[in-house]
Amino acid sequence: MYKFFFKRILDFSISLLALVCLSPILLVVTIWLHFANKGAGAFFYQERPGKDAKIFKIIKFKTMTDEKGADGELLPNDKRITKIGSILRAASIDELPQLINVVRGDMALIGPRPLMPRYLKLYSPEQARRHDVRPGITGWAQVNGRNAITWTEKFKLDVWYVDHCSFILDCKIVYKTIVSVIKRKDIEYDGNSLNSEGFNGHN
Repeated sequence: MYKFFFKRILDFSISLLALVCLSPILLVVTIWLHFANKGAGAFFYQERPGKDAKIFKIIKFKTMTDEKGADGELLPNDKRITKIGSILRAASIDELPQLINVVRGDMALIGPRPLMPRYLKLYSPEQARRHDVRPGITGWAQVNGRNAITWTEKFKLDVWYVDHCSFILDCKIVYKTIVSVIKRKDIEYDGNSLNSEGFNGHN
């Protein structure tokens, strides 16, 4: 009952309340980024697969400029990230606009992190089950190993979460996420280099 009904109600209520309470901070950050990003905008949008692999646009604070080199190509990430962008990432504040995705129903507060659409064809049938639930801002795999485990192991944790989703488990994940943020222990919220870690979708 929680997984299919109450979870969505809690996600919507908590996210909407958080957006209202944090609106002054979000407004200040938005204005600050507008100038810091040199006209590149304050928000970053990217397509990601959600529940049942339906594509949606994830929203984050934009932490880099769109500056290009003499060749017309974007400069390396470390050259484009702004000072405020580094601060937002360190404090995980750049993830807060995803609360809008949660309110809209694209995402949940807790669930498997949504990866890039191009990786959909690489999943095994078992790994593809991570899309049986809404993706989350943080999740079971993100608070259990981060880069110390392989992508295959992360996907096993994602599928385990799908099968064991409960209110108690979500509370545990929220607690571990908060502790990690307070300790400034870097949690992997996004993962977009599967092949670099040896993922082939069938391990």
